[in-house]
Amino acid sequence: METHEPRWLNAEEQQTWLSLATMVINLSNALDTQLQRDADISHFEYQVLATLSEAAERTMRMSDLAALTNGSLSRLSHVVKRLQKQGWVRRTPDPDNGRYTLAILTETGWEKVVATAPGHVEEVRRLVFDPLTQAQQRTLRTIGHRVNQAIDPTGTRPE
Repeated sequence: METHEPRWLNAEEQQTWLSLATMVINLSNALDTQLQRDADISHFEYQVLATLSEAAERTMRMSDLAALTNGSLSRLSHVVKRLQKQGWVRRTPDPDNGRYTLAILTETGWEKVVATAPGHVEEVRRLVFDPLTQAQQRTLRTIGHRVNQAIDPTGTRPE
């Protein structure tokens, strides 16, 4: 059996990796902190509400919603249960196929998204766009596409 030596990162690659990994963690934490402080919801809860707000008829199968928010069906189910208690989302069997459950953004949920979005987008702008030039933003977008393509060559996960 042939063994292959790992392709270790060189010093520059190691610095790039650590910078990226730290940025991803810090950005996620910063967005979660802002949303908790200003809207009393987590970043994942906001993603669920925002994704539903953009769906046709503000309705989506739970399995599709889980894929689009990059969460497991189990995690999504727990979060949607909390969102239901707030009156922001309701669930119902899919009339086209009873094996599926639909998540539906309520009018109150829509109002929550509308109230929360300005603060969230301002924080995204402050943390991601304001520090970068337009050329750097384009480069970041290109890098994001390429890394996402390497992660999911079939394109089944959202970017």
